[in-house]
Amino acid sequence: MDFALPTELTDYLAELDAFIEAEIVPLEQIDDNIRFFDHRREDARTDWERGGLPTREWEELLGEARRRADAAGHFRYPFPAEFGGRDGSNLGMAVIREHLASKGLGLHCDLQNEHAIVGNNIGLLLMLAYGSEEQKSEWVDGLADGTKFFAFGITEPEHGSDATHMETVAVRDGSDWVITGEKTWNTGIHVAHRDIVFARTSGEAGQAEGITAFLVDPRAEGFTVEEYLWTFNMPTDHAHITLRDVRVPDSAVFGAEGEGLQVVQHFFNENRIRQAASSLGAAQYCVDRAVEFANERAPFGKKLSTNQAIQFPLVDLHTRCAMVRALIRETAWKMDTYGPFAASQEVSMCNYQANRLCCDAADTAMQVFGGRGYSRHEPFEHIYRHHRRYRITEGADEIQQRRIAGYLFGFMKSGAPKGVRPSGPPPAPAPRA
Repeated sequence: MDFALPTELTDYLAELDAFIEAEIVPLEQIDDNIRFFDHRREDARTDWERGGLPTREWEELLGEARRRADAAGHFRYPFPAEFGGRDGSNLGMAVIREHLASKGLGLHCDLQNEHAIVGNNIGLLLMLAYGSEEQKSEWVDGLADGTKFFAFGITEPEHGSDATHMETVAVRDGSDWVITGEKTWNTGIHVAHRDIVFARTSGEAGQAEGITAFLVDPRAEGFTVEEYLWTFNMPTDHAHITLRDVRVPDSAVFGAEGEGLQVVQHFFNENRIRQAASSLGAAQYCVDRAVEFANERAPFGKKLSTNQAIQFPLVDLHTRCAMVRALIRETAWKMDTYGPFAASQEVSMCNYQANRLCCDAADTAMQVFGGRGYSRHEPFEHIYRHHRRYRITEGADEIQQRRIAGYLFGFMKSGAPKGVRPSGPPPAPAPRA
């Protein structure tokens, strides 16, 4: 692995920066749109009278940013050229996501809504990997330009992280399937055109096989949003939903029948490495801002930065950023070289370490800034509240550690799940102490 970033990638970062200055920053500043990013951000973004959902004005602004990014050729960066993308790599996405998050809050990248001018469009990625030809013809264009959305219905109220103990079931009825069950933390369902619902179609609780993914219309009879769950960082788009005899055609099966867990694992691996990169970028932003402030603030007649009590925590965080950065980039490179499942252990390492790092960096920045750091006039509380989520969602810290332990102690095997072919030879095993 060459540790120098490819010239075309560093050139692209400069291209992105120029686009942000020319198109995104002006959009952020007009019509008091800055209210979505300054101390008023939580209130401006939240429709308190509509269950705590994002306000329509906020989502329309995000949509306009996506349209501009798509017109400029950025939004589809990670996707094949035939779909308007730039054939972007996992390494490229990791570097870009870190770069955008390291700029702080702004319309260029707002992780509360998983929004960025370079789209983290996992719905399209999954459609290209698992969709039937009929499904692709219906959904690819809309998913690619960000005008159509998929929600993701995996988590259940009684089982949380244990996806194999699934009480939602689907049974055949002629040429249809009938789905019954419930899901929680069904993110984005208020704007989703389809919900990727995972249901057991065969086998027993605890088995990986026998779970099937379905593309379900949220407007179908029997599909009910029971409530939107208010969170540490508002607004919310995380719903508790129920499915009561929801009927879908056989064409709604997404991927192979009984092998829906592959879709889940593919989603997790691709998304976790990008989340880790974003957490790293936000962490580095917090460190850089705290260092800048410590060099300016001079209580008791001397700069804060002359105190080792200020220096050492920031030195530690800066060092952790460097180490996590190296691991993220190596892991993304392995995924590009050997396939998305070839570095599952490292993806888990990156994810839980980067998310912890970001929370620690935001907390330290608050401490360095003092009272102002605790206020909403600085972004640290927002960064903390958002990234604290990632220590739970899509695999809690403990789940990531459990996965790593599985590889470390030989309880799990590296490589792709059943039925998924890696794109290259398996990597050499990491040396053990």
